[in-house]
Amino acid sequence: VPGTRINQTNAEILGWLVCELDGDYIRSSGGTLLKDLSQCGSFLPEQEEAIRDVLSSGNTTFGPPSAWSAFTLSELSGLIPVLGPSILQQIPK
Repeated sequence: VPGTRINQTNAEILGWLVCELDGDYIRSSGGTLLKDLSQCGSFLPEQEEAIRDVLSSGNTTFGPPSAWSAFTLSELSGLIPVLGPSILQQIPK
């Protein structure tokens, strides 16, 4: 994969290796990797920070946390443990 930007096709080819990508790849790829990452069992601190950066930016297909629904949370369920208080407080009750 040239550069650090990974599209959905590349993510599908990488399969479970997506779980090994460092924070630069996660940030550069925007929200493209979020669904794939939500299938991973655990994350390194650098990966967690990158996931929070991408989600809090609101520049994903999921939109900003303040607009998330129960469906969105279901889609991102594997990422909930890494969201952190700053994101969790923005999610509608």
